[in-house]
This record gives sequence, C-alpha cells and structure tokens, in this order.
Amino acid sequence: MAKAATRQRKTKAKGGSSSGGYRLFNFERYSDPLASTSVFYRRLTINGVTAIALVLTSLFVGMAGYHFIAGLEWIDAFQNAAMILSGMGPVDELHSNGAKLFAGIYAIYSGLALIATAGVTIAPILHRVLHRLHLEDEGDEE
Repeated sequence: MAKAATRQRKTKAKGGSSSGGYRLFNFERYSDPLASTSVFYRRLTINGVTAIALVLTSLFVGMAGYHFIAGLEWIDAFQNAAMILSGMGPVDELHSNGAKLFAGIYAIYSGLALIATAGVTIAPILHRVLHRLHLEDEGDEE
C-alpha cells in the first residue's frame, strides 16, 4: 500500500495522473494540480514531433502514389503531394483512372490529416488553458 502511495506521488510530481491505467495522452485530470512548466514543454515537444512525423509520412505516401500510380517524376510527385496536403489543390493533370482515384482518396485523407495535425499540435496548449481556468474557478468557490 505504501508503494502505491509513493507511485501516486511520483506520478503527480511528473504531471501525470494518479488514477493508474493507460491513457493515450498523459494529461493531468481536473482534480490534479497543474503540471509544471517542464512537463508542459515536454508535451509540446512530443506533440510537435508527432505532428511533424504525421506530415512527413503523409507527404511520403502522397509522393509514392503520384510517382508509382500517376507516373510523375519524383519532383513533380513532391509538388503535387505538397500542394494537396497543404490544401492548395493539384498541379498536374492526371490521365489514368487509377491516378484520379488515388488523388481523390489522398485529398480526402489530407483534409483529415490537417485536422489531426492541428489537434495534436494545440492539444497541450488548450488543455493547459482549460485546466488553469478550472483551477482558478475552484479557487473562487472556497
């Protein structure tokens, strides 16, 4: 029992949850104190690296599809994938049905990837602001 209490204190000191169990994002719960600045910066870094990895992976998949399915050169495949991924739209005209189908599916995926990347990037910031507001709100009630 003493080990469990020590583990809970260590977890809280690191900015995690004392409830145990696995959670996708290790944010503190509403009853936990606000995480330290170093924990917050670590979360920003991890989420930033995750967002960059998602964008680079998406760009690579798009480049490979445009190169192998549409038959574009690598530089043209990069340009098309980057333009679709950034929301600007395609550059080169596609002639085969397979290439058009890939471009449509990749465009839909890119829209979802943009939303996911934005969510992953702003999650630690939004969580900290909301958690701080909740803590201030609790302080007013006492």
